[in-house]
Amino acid sequence: MTAVSNLTVDLPAGVVGLVGANGAGKSTLIKILLGLMPPTSGTASILGFDCLTDGLAIREVVGYMPESECLPLDVAATEFLVHMARMSGLPANIARERAADTLRHVGLYEERYRPIGGYSTGMKQRVKLAQALVHDPQLVFLDEPTNGLDPAGRDEMLGLIARISADFGISVVVTSHLLGELERISDHIVVIEGGVLQRSTSTADATRLSGALLVEVTDQADAVMARLRERGAKVAASAASGTFAVEMSDEAVPSWVVTVVADLGVGLVRLQRRRHHLAEIFQTEADAAPQEVQS
Repeated sequence: MTAVSNLTVDLPAGVVGLVGANGAGKSTLIKILLGLMPPTSGTASILGFDCLTDGLAIREVVGYMPESECLPLDVAATEFLVHMARMSGLPANIARERAADTLRHVGLYEERYRPIGGYSTGMKQRVKLAQALVHDPQLVFLDEPTNGLDPAGRDEMLGLIARISADFGISVVVTSHLLGELERISDHIVVIEGGVLQRSTSTADATRLSGALLVEVTDQADAVMARLRERGAKVAASAASGTFAVEMSDEAVPSWVVTVVADLGVGLVRLQRRRHHLAEIFQTEADAAPQEVQS
């Protein structure tokens, strides 16, 4: 089985979302770039380092938050981070300062002397994030950083990730199977499928305005839709909670909506251009991928 095949991509600064289904090659690609797994052929480089020969040098300037459970449960968070900082080449005194600062950044400063085994899932994920940052890297790889977190914990983790790039100028490559998360925090999106690059584009381009208009009314949605169809508008077949989509086939469509709801005496809640979502982009790429034919 081939995990990554003829994959060539430039990763810009900022937050890059790495998108792909399970088994698409995301984790394998990260391990190759970190110098942890040699490719069977070809070359790879990161920050000017050769991934085949400069693994130690790469890991001094690149942080990695793995998806798997990897924490020493009987060790205090502060001691673990000091150890990881020392492993990255920092002197003991600087390692301790960095450990304290990083734990404060991820919200674990008050809990830093407790053994990691007594932490909640969310706290353990923060420790994993902290160890990726403790040596002040130029770039961090975050593999499924919101795994196991509840909605509030995911929001907090996404906020931390956004700050890494915005406040500290550290580039981030983050994988997630929750495409809405990547849409919220990523500046750029890379889609791979079967180890092959499918798309590399800015998030703004990937989620650009579509050719549809979202309309939400207080009531009589079916009547509004019928009136719009009489005017020649292409309207979605059904309405959910008073919301439906109208194709922007004519620049006059928004004024048609306003006129119709006024004629019917209906309240207009929302009238806006719809944006694409990453889930749609990803589904398009998956549908376009070659399918195995079974006889």
